[in-house]
Amino acid sequence: MKHQCNSDFKLTFYLLFLLNILITLKSAHSMIQSNEKDLFVKRKNDWRIGHIVYEVFLDRFSQPENVEKKKYLYPSPKKLHTSWNDKPKKGQYLEKYSVWSHETEFWGGDFASFKKKLSYLKELGIEVIYFHPIFHAFTNHKYDTIDYIKIDPAYGTHEELVELIKVLHKKGMRVILDGVFNHMGDKSPLFIDALKNKQSTYRDFFKFTQDNTYIGWSNAKSLPELNLLHESVQKYIFLDQNSILQSYLRNENIDGWRLDVAHDIGFSTLKKITLAAHSAKSDSITIGETYNYPEKWLTVVDGIINMHARQLILALIEGKISGPIALDMWEEMIHDAGIENILKSWIVLDNYDTQRLSSILKKPFQIKLAQVLQLTLPGSPCIYYGSEVGMKGAEDPAQRAPMRWDLVKNTNSIYTLFKRLIHIRKSEPALRYGNFRKLTSKTSFAFMRTTDSIHECILIIMNPTNKKIQEFIQIPESKIQDYTELNDLLSKKSFIVHAGTLELGIPPYEVFILKPNIVIPANGYSRYDQIIE
Repeated sequence: MKHQCNSDFKLTFYLLFLLNILITLKSAHSMIQSNEKDLFVKRKNDWRIGHIVYEVFLDRFSQPENVEKKKYLYPSPKKLHTSWNDKPKKGQYLEKYSVWSHETEFWGGDFASFKKKLSYLKELGIEVIYFHPIFHAFTNHKYDTIDYIKIDPAYGTHEELVELIKVLHKKGMRVILDGVFNHMGDKSPLFIDALKNKQSTYRDFFKFTQDNTYIGWSNAKSLPELNLLHESVQKYIFLDQNSILQSYLRNENIDGWRLDVAHDIGFSTLKKITLAAHSAKSDSITIGETYNYPEKWLTVVDGIINMHARQLILALIEGKISGPIALDMWEEMIHDAGIENILKSWIVLDNYDTQRLSSILKKPFQIKLAQVLQLTLPGSPCIYYGSEVGMKGAEDPAQRAPMRWDLVKNTNSIYTLFKRLIHIRKSEPALRYGNFRKLTSKTSFAFMRTTDSIHECILIIMNPTNKKIQEFIQIPESKIQDYTELNDLLSKKSFIVHAGTLELGIPPYEVFILKPNIVIPANGYSRYDQIIE
């Protein structure tokens, strides 16, 4: 009898133990689902994730009405072009000024002329404006800062900048300034004083050798490097509340900084810069310019200009790597760097320092593939002014030509496709802040973007080859039902899912942006977004 009681007790104990485990697992599963939902809500509300950026070179974006009246702002050796149709050409080195002559040629764009194009940018769907350097400088590119506090007179006044920022915010656009903190210009009073006087207050701001020579960035005499490891420089640039970096966030109310040549600044200093920016404005963003593998850089800044992603995109389209290999590389990068950081990084196809996309890729279908990937892969698309209309420009300074406003027309297929892709991206939450998952295939470049809702699932399937391919693709999404129709958002084509798989033929250089056609009420789908209890 005693033995029977012990057996019953043990059985009851084990049953209760198993029940407790089941309850715990159920609770944990519900918590995971709940946390996942919270995560996507958090991403949705974070303006820094998945925004559409527009890169602006003010001097070349929009011509003032009375450009002739601005000539006094460009004394010799500077030259002001009064014809917007003039093209920048390689010049000669001006030994006296330590710059090239094409760096001293201007087209006169400024805050006032830019302001008149805001309706164009709003209609295009732009959410963030990234301005090239706007501080007082000698050259047209203004990466040779004379004074961080003073706005370059050719662009306007400090008051005009503040007013422009207010106008952009009212229109729902954010403002990112170019932080050139690795070096200054040799025309800066701070540098001139330090060079002439070894006892100068600013002597430690720069890197001098014993013979009073100095280190210029990339050996450029016009760009003396700042000694960013020195405490006085750190306080001046970013540590103090009234430092350059913090004051523009606090007082002018900008939304973040793009950090020039961040790969030269280094991990430790970049971390300090990012923390200083967040102390001034908690939801500000620091974007580092890097030409490196993203992983470690995304531990010290909010996001990067993802030049590595650009290389992967171009290599795929140019046939240097296959679709599956490119997908493996994307998956590895995202795994190493973290999806949250990649979502805050900028995807660029071209910019101020590269050839324009239409000069790199010669064929229209190649440009189309690149545009689709820029607007559908994880990250924030950063559009270089004029690339949305197919502007060409090869070697420096050809890629910095004035904006081609004559190409802004609905007969321009590059422009109309870009507008359509931006609309699709802004309409689909998964493309802005969704997770990334590669789809296994033989040849294609195929991936899926997802949120916690099946209604927002998007599949991108691209054939980057010159031959038609036949694919059988597994769709690793449990909520997509048998016989669900997938509609291509770029065409009227549709495909049918069979038991979690997709079989389709893809013409050469074609790409589909597929979305499940789910009409509620439909079998099961109305209940698929519920948390499992």
